Amino acid sequence: MLDLRHLMTLDAVASEGTFGRAADLLGYTQSAVSQQIAALEKSVGGAVFDRPGGPKPVRLTSLGEVLLAHGRTLLAQAAATADAVERFKAGEGRVDIGTFQSVTNALLPAVVRQLRDDHPAADIRLFEEEVDQPRIDGLDLLFFDGRGSGDVEQIKLLDDPYVVVARRGTFPEGPVPLTALHEVAMVAQPPICDQARVERVYAEAGIAPRIVFRTADNRGVIAMVRAGLGIAVMPLLALDIHSDDILCTHPVPLAPREIWLSWQAGRTLSPLAQRVLELSREVASRF
Repeated sequence: MLDLRHLMTLDAVASEGTFGRAADLLGYTQSAVSQQIAALEKSVGGAVFDRPGGPKPVRLTSLGEVLLAHGRTLLAQAAATADAVERFKAGEGRVDIGTFQSVTNALLPAVVRQLRDDHPAADIRLFEEEVDQPRIDGLDLLFFDGRGSGDVEQIKLLDDPYVVVARRGTFPEGPVPLTALHEVAMVAQPPICDQARVERVYAEAGIAPRIVFRTADNRGVIAMVRAGLGIAVMPLLALDIHSDDILCTHPVPLAPREIWLSWQAGRTLSPLAQRVLELSREVASRF
């Protein structure tokens, strides 16, 4: 197997013309250059230089020319690989992140903005889906409103409390009890993810809201509440508003949903993914 150090020495001697000048270029002694060329010639089974002696420069043999042509390609590839590794360690490269609507709108913008500032050359790819249990395969990190399943490691980023969103005057100021939701017209998200848990809580408490419209679009829910179609019960992270001239929010006695960040167990996170994790914790701590 060819040693890259030997190829580098071959290139230096060919470029400089003498072993002495090659030694100066590489920071070696002349004897070290001679030893490396001798080792190279032994590994390829023939001379790579004609040595005329005296002050005359050495000349590549035919074997040396073939070896140098291919060797320079290998040296360039090795340099490119080393550069790629250094850029990877510095936080460049690609990171694939699974997300969902609330995190995309509320948490990730600050994370991506800081990541862009820190690593302008980073390739950040986001994949959003609203399913009961998103797949983590092929992703570096996955945000989800619940604990991940399967062979994953994970951290909880925050608790996201639920509130009632309604037109002003629909309820008195202050908290709204669950009993006040019974048979009330409600706009809701599809019964997946944490929404399914909330509706189970309703059922266990004997509460049956009259759901008049479902949409996975958080803004669509708010728009229909604003239009007077019904009230909504939503986690705070999903809201664009907390209150305005038409709408207001009320606390409601529901356990908050939990926002988790997961990655595949046993997998070493890249520096870029590790930075996303750190930034996510920092941003989540502000909510």
